[in-house]
Amino acid sequence: MTDMPEAVLIEDEQAVRMATAQTLELGGFTVYPCASVEQAQTWMKADFGGVIVTDVRLPGRSGLDLLAQAVALDPDLPVILVTGHGDVGMAVDAMRAGAYDFIEKPFAAERLMETVRRAHEKRRLVVENRRLKAAWSADPDVPALIGQSPAIERVRTLIRSIGPAAVDILINGQTGTGKEVVARQLHAASGRKGPFVAINCGALPEAVFESEIFGHEAGAFTSAQKRRIGKLEYANGGTVFLDEIESMPLALQVKLLRVLQERRLERLGGNEPIQIDCRVVAASKADLLQLSAQGRFREDLYYRIGVVSIDLPTLAERREDIPLLIAYFVQGAALRYQRPVPQWTAAQMAQWQARDWPGNVRELRNFTDRLVLGVLEGAGMPPGEHAAAGTASLPQRVDAYERMLIADALAANDGNVAATADSLGVPKKTLYDKLKKYQLPAGRAVE
Repeated sequence: MTDMPEAVLIEDEQAVRMATAQTLELGGFTVYPCASVEQAQTWMKADFGGVIVTDVRLPGRSGLDLLAQAVALDPDLPVILVTGHGDVGMAVDAMRAGAYDFIEKPFAAERLMETVRRAHEKRRLVVENRRLKAAWSADPDVPALIGQSPAIERVRTLIRSIGPAAVDILINGQTGTGKEVVARQLHAASGRKGPFVAINCGALPEAVFESEIFGHEAGAFTSAQKRRIGKLEYANGGTVFLDEIESMPLALQVKLLRVLQERRLERLGGNEPIQIDCRVVAASKADLLQLSAQGRFREDLYYRIGVVSIDLPTLAERREDIPLLIAYFVQGAALRYQRPVPQWTAAQMAQWQARDWPGNVRELRNFTDRLVLGVLEGAGMPPGEHAAAGTASLPQRVDAYERMLIADALAANDGNVAATADSLGVPKKTLYDKLKKYQLPAGRAVE
C-alpha cells in the first residue's frame, strides 16, 4: 500500500474516466485509471489495499467478470459497480454476489466519494487485521502494537529509532496502556539474540528481591542450597524488563544503579564480578522524578534509566484506535474460546468509543472476552441490544468509526462545520448529511 489511499478505476469512455479520476484524486486518492478489465489486472492481487471502481458494461470482459475474479481472489476486496439506469437490477444481484456497492449514472461527485471512502475504510481495517495476524503467527512472543492514531504512530517511530541502539529505556504509562507490549517490541527491534526476561518489581517480596535480580551462591542464606543465576545474568545477550520499577526497594536501587553503570554484578554471597550484557527496559506508572523529589526513588537511578523515555497514551487519547483494537481482540478471543465472532451495531461502537476506559487497553481486552462469551447483558451492552448485535454488518461497524472521526473533528474545530468539512476533506453538504445521519449536533456553520 502507498501512504495515500488507492483506487483502481475502470471506465472505457475517456471523458468519463478522466472526470471520475479527477474527482477521486481531489478526494485524496491515488488513482489508477484503466480502459478495460484487462488493463486492471496489475492490481488484481489479494494484498491490494485499495478499492476498485468499475463500470458494468465494458469492451472485452465486463465489470461483473471482474467482480467474480475479485471475489475468488479475495472476498474482502471492495468492488464498487457503476451502472446505467437499466442495470440496477443486475447490480443488486451483483451485490448479493459480493460487490461492495453500486452507483447509478449519472452520479454526483459527493455520492462517489462517500461510497469510495467507506469502502476504503473497510479495506483498511481488513488489511490491518491481516497484518496483525501475520505478525503474531510469525512471532507469537511479540504482541502487536495495535492502532493507527498519531499517538501510537509516534510510539512506533520511537521503537524503530531507538530499538537497535544500545541504550536503557524508561516507559511511562498508566496501568493497561501496553508497557510490556512496547518493551517486547523494543527487544524485537534491537536484534538481540538473548531472551526477553520480564520482572514485576511490585510483585516480588523484598526478602527475595536481591536474589531474584542478582542471583546467589550456594550457602548465601539458609535455604540457598545451590547456586542460582539471577534475572540480569540469565538475560545475557537479551533484554530485562523491570515493570513497576517505582516499587523497587531503595537499597536495591543503589545496587541496580551500580550494575547498570559497570555492566557487571556480584551474586548474593559471592565475591566474583560477573560481566553482563543485557539491555534494561524499565516501566513505571508513577512520575519517578516526583517520587525522587519526595525521597521515594533515587534521582541518579532515574537519570540512568531515563536516558530515553517513551510516554504511552491512554486509550482515551487514541479513541480512533478502538474499532481496530476491538476487532483484533475479538478475533483472538473467538479462537481461544471456540466461539463465533460476534457483531455489533454502529450505536454500540459509538457507545464503546465514548467510554472512559480507566483500565485502558487491558480493560478493553477483558471487555472483548466477555463480548465473545456473550456475558455483556447489563455490563456493556445496551439493554435489549445483545441479540441485535448479531445482525450487524461490517459497514455498520465502519459507520461507528466514521461517526467518531466526525465527532472528534467537530470538537477540534470548536463546532465550526465549514472548518470541520475542510479538515475532513469533504463538501459541507456531505458533512451536513452525515451529521444528520449520525445525529450529531451541527455546531456553528461559520464561513
